[in-house]
Amino acid sequence: MKGNQLIITTGSLQAINLIAKIMLDPGDVAITETPCFIGAISAFKSYQAELAGVPMDADGVIAGKLGQALDAYQQRCKLVYLTPNFHNPAGTIYSHERRQEVLKLLQGRNVILVEDDAYSDLYFNESDRELTRPLKAMGPEPVPICYCGSFSKIFGPGMRLGWLLASQEIVRQCEVAKQSIDACSPTFTQVLAHEFLVQNKLPAYLQRIRPIYRRRCERLLESLRKYLPAEASWNHPKGGFYIWVKLPEGMDATEVLKKAIPLGAVFVVGKTFDPHATANDHLRLSFCHMPEDRMEKGVQIIAAAIQAVQAGR
Repeated sequence: MKGNQLIITTGSLQAINLIAKIMLDPGDVAITETPCFIGAISAFKSYQAELAGVPMDADGVIAGKLGQALDAYQQRCKLVYLTPNFHNPAGTIYSHERRQEVLKLLQGRNVILVEDDAYSDLYFNESDRELTRPLKAMGPEPVPICYCGSFSKIFGPGMRLGWLLASQEIVRQCEVAKQSIDACSPTFTQVLAHEFLVQNKLPAYLQRIRPIYRRRCERLLESLRKYLPAEASWNHPKGGFYIWVKLPEGMDATEVLKKAIPLGAVFVVGKTFDPHATANDHLRLSFCHMPEDRMEKGVQIIAAAIQAVQAGR
């Protein structure tokens, strides 16, 4: 916390929006992962920023590609936005080595890093806990790191309560910007969260829900292996909410969605998470709220929709 200040926000998306508001002018560049959280895409575009998407692999954003983007946009890039822990939508958790590579690449750059960390408490196995260590906690910051977190993914989406941990100067500017949005975040949700924390209820609550999410994830993965065609592929999450499914070559996720909706299944198509809204060969499945006894049926519907698109029906 030394040298940093905390501001409470109405969800972590507001924290991201505030940073964009104080940092981005029309024509500035924000570097993001591809895919990227739709809320961040919307926030950056609302200030007329240009987005530069950097592809990911199983260990996180591809360091070499990130370096190329930083070099290409060094005159116009104001911020880099990353989600190292249980990425939405890709489900990825950055390896320790990739985190070190990213921090080294940022050294000496005239940018800030926005670290979005809404899911780090939702790891499935204790052995993966160390992987969730924030970039902001990994030693001296190579650039100013704005760390965004949320209670919404722990307590529920209606608990619009987040926070931003950043330098005193950045928080000061965000406080001024927040005055024109909602003046202050609701104290009612803050009191609820405070009581939950001071009564030490959070550890037991997390211990209860982690096995539930792990079981739901395993159940969904089992159904994907059973019903989806061999040409499809997907990640195997270690936490979070999402499975990111790559469709067979040349298939458009929107066409699959059109076939799936009348049969009773919905999902989010890939281009929703593309900074340029073009790549549409993936779909995002969420296992956090879906009842386990309905997962298999849902995957069967998606599989049937894929087959229908393949057959041209």
